[in-house]
Amino acid sequence: MDDLRHPSRNITSDNIPNIIPILPIVDTNLFPKMVLPLVLIQHEAVELIDEAMAGNRMLGLLLSKRSDLDSRHTADDLHRIGTVAIILKMSKMDDDKAQLLIQGLDRFRVKRFLLDKKYMQAEIDVMENKNADRNKENRALMANIVEQYEKIVELSPGLPSEMGHMIKSLQEPNVLADMVASTINAPVKEKQKVIELLDVNKRLKKVTRLVNDQLEILEMGSRIQSQVREDMDKRQREYYLRQQLKAIKEELGETEDESVEIKDYRAKIEEKGLPEEAQKEAERELQRLSRMHPSSSEYIVASTYLDWLTSLPWNESSEDKLDIKEARRILNNDHYGLEKPKKRILEYLAVRKLKNDSKGPILCFSGPPGTGKTSLGRSIAKALGRQFVRIALGGVRDEAEIRGHRRTYVGALPGRIIQCLRKAGTKNPVFMLDEIDKVDSSYHGDPSSALLEVLDPEQNFSFSDHYLDVPFDLSDVMFLTTANVLHTIPAPLRDRMEVLELNGYTEEEKLKIATRYLIPRQREANGLTSTHIKITSGAVKKIISGYTRESGLRNLERHIGSVCRGIASKVAEGESKNIVVGQKDLHEYLGPASNMPDQTLRIENPGVVVGLAWTPYGGEILFIEAVAMKGGKGLALTGQLGDIMKESASTSLSFIRANAKKLNVDDSFFSNHDLHIHVPEGSIPKDGPSAGVAMLTCLTSLMTGRRVKKRLAMTGEITLRGEVLPVGGIKEKVIAAHRAGIKTIILPLWNQKDMEDVPDYIKNSIEFHFTDRMENVLALALD
Repeated sequence: MDDLRHPSRNITSDNIPNIIPILPIVDTNLFPKMVLPLVLIQHEAVELIDEAMAGNRMLGLLLSKRSDLDSRHTADDLHRIGTVAIILKMSKMDDDKAQLLIQGLDRFRVKRFLLDKKYMQAEIDVMENKNADRNKENRALMANIVEQYEKIVELSPGLPSEMGHMIKSLQEPNVLADMVASTINAPVKEKQKVIELLDVNKRLKKVTRLVNDQLEILEMGSRIQSQVREDMDKRQREYYLRQQLKAIKEELGETEDESVEIKDYRAKIEEKGLPEEAQKEAERELQRLSRMHPSSSEYIVASTYLDWLTSLPWNESSEDKLDIKEARRILNNDHYGLEKPKKRILEYLAVRKLKNDSKGPILCFSGPPGTGKTSLGRSIAKALGRQFVRIALGGVRDEAEIRGHRRTYVGALPGRIIQCLRKAGTKNPVFMLDEIDKVDSSYHGDPSSALLEVLDPEQNFSFSDHYLDVPFDLSDVMFLTTANVLHTIPAPLRDRMEVLELNGYTEEEKLKIATRYLIPRQREANGLTSTHIKITSGAVKKIISGYTRESGLRNLERHIGSVCRGIASKVAEGESKNIVVGQKDLHEYLGPASNMPDQTLRIENPGVVVGLAWTPYGGEILFIEAVAMKGGKGLALTGQLGDIMKESASTSLSFIRANAKKLNVDDSFFSNHDLHIHVPEGSIPKDGPSAGVAMLTCLTSLMTGRRVKKRLAMTGEITLRGEVLPVGGIKEKVIAAHRAGIKTIILPLWNQKDMEDVPDYIKNSIEFHFTDRMENVLALALD
């Protein structure tokens, strides 16, 4: 240090001139008595140094408020307080670059800047320190700074240990403060504040705060580094120890002992008797698991996969009950009616009895809500002696729900098919896919496409779940599906299923079901016995006809439950213990009847016809009304009619106009009248071709003034030539007509074959007419 300070030994404040060249500095500070190396890259700065070296070698350093190195700094960019420095050494690399070694002398303040040369000069005042004596407070501050600085030196690899000893040797408070401030890692702006403090006591306090901040940062970093190092050292140590243990056991010829969990998995795999591919995958995953540490996240993933692999029923299956008589008894006890589904189940059992390796059928129960589709699946499982599992597909939009997620995803699981098989515990359960018509696609994939493999007996023997990634045999599973409508099911998926239609129940069937199943179930659900309540047959019929109008049974059971709850309230209050509910008593429990008693009596004027319609919830009767007004050849259609229904109306009008003479319709009628066709219940959308016959009859009745016969209904599609084409849903439509009190029905000739599904007592109570020409329809329908 003595050699470096030699040029400035004899320089005092009096030797510093009033005007000195100014060198702006960026991102660094120079304190008095401190030495600083600089590299100059600007031509003006190099010229300034040349003149300084030719003179007294002194210049003033001012910190710039800007941080860009290349641009030229103006007087407004500089702080007003800086340090006078003397150049100790200087060497030039080329014309525009120079290296300096400078030493700070004293603080100065700029009085004014002089801009008469290429470089900046300033008129200055040298500033003296205040309160620089070694009083008690200053000594205490110095001692604290020295103590904290020694800790900083220990934690900072960039500071040599000699710095601590040198700081201890400093006795002047101002020199100590400047030395410490210049060597610690503090922001340049904070160091500039230290330079600007002339009061040494305040300067020591400021440096104390900077030292404390720096020490806290270093200690925090040291703690973080130690923690990271400990974690790494622990893992490395465990790895090396395990490798050494493995090498020692290999040298001794000893096999490595497996953990209890690994042994358990190995025993499960051997006991399970997995198929070849599943066995290979299980052994490979077990080998990976044995090399992992139990605390590893991958360990959990591998062990979960082995849990699934060893818990699935690869070979476990239940033995079928092949007693046909017993199966028929179970099906008849659980369900009234539903002859076609029952017959198909008994046929399956018969084939299974004669041929054990026959593949399970894929049955689809299609019908309105409440007709017993899901409960029929439970009865089938009971008759077969198999486990029953069910998944609801309504609203499923993700293919992974069926096929599962790949193991690369966090929290991956198998799909619902594999999950339900694990829950069943056998590989041949009765598996019901409920509401298959409600499946929808999204950006996650199309679940219905994933079901193509599941529901194909030629493919599902090797069903591959994305999570398992090994084939699983589904050919022994008896798949059942349910749907309200079939047209929303994709054609390839519908083609894989055998559709069994569950049509709506007739009034007689509902009466027997209510007496045999619904009333006893609601009695028990509401804490009643047969001695507390008896509902007469007339009351049940009244509920069916006056309070419910549905193909299924849910509303009927709901109303019976309402009656039972009303009786339970009376019994609980001690009013009575033996109550008989008749037709007249229903008003007390259910309020007034919601259905009109005999809607077919509404046909009193020409231009009103009863049609028959099919809906996903069963059959319905449909009133079609027409009226004529003075005008000019206009046709208005109301009642939320769809495009096909509107086309039927146009076709009917065209047929009548083309055959006006034959139908006894005045030609002037069309040029002098506007026509309006309305289908009541306008809030409900309606569409389909089956109302064509009714619309043509309605318009003919209006134009000829002939009234349609009472208690008559009709359905069928028409052509411009007057042909009557067949339509669907005949059984549901006939049941709806019978429920509404219809006595005569006109049907297309080609639908005569569908009458096999209609119960005999309905056939005997209604007169049916089958025709393929509109002329015959009009002759039968109009008075």
